[in-house]
Amino acid sequence: MKYDLKKQLRSFGYAWKGIQSCVGKEQNLSFHLIAAMAVIIAGIVLGITRTEWIMVVMCIGTVIAAELFNTAIEKLVDLVSPERHPVAGRVKDIAAGAVLICAVAAAIIGLIIFIPYF
Repeated sequence: MKYDLKKQLRSFGYAWKGIQSCVGKEQNLSFHLIAAMAVIIAGIVLGITRTEWIMVVMCIGTVIAAELFNTAIEKLVDLVSPERHPVAGRVKDIAAGAVLICAVAAAIIGLIIFIPYF
């Protein structure tokens, strides 16, 4: 099987385009990105350990990815069901609930990591 570098790079380009299409346009994603920057700055200032950085990066990645999945689901639901429909609303609520679970878990992990520094 032949590896196609151009095809792989094109795939990364599409992924980056998807991320860019949300940054600055999705309110919840913007909130999570600002929170991530605050956490990164706090981690640098407080000198958290390598293990703590691993957990912080995993939490940030999980929450941002969940928010992107949620946005994709919302856009798809809006496309297939432009008018209000109870099932469409439920699908959106479930996706938003997944983001909330990720964000709450990340916040708890953040408290466990950062509280001892204060």
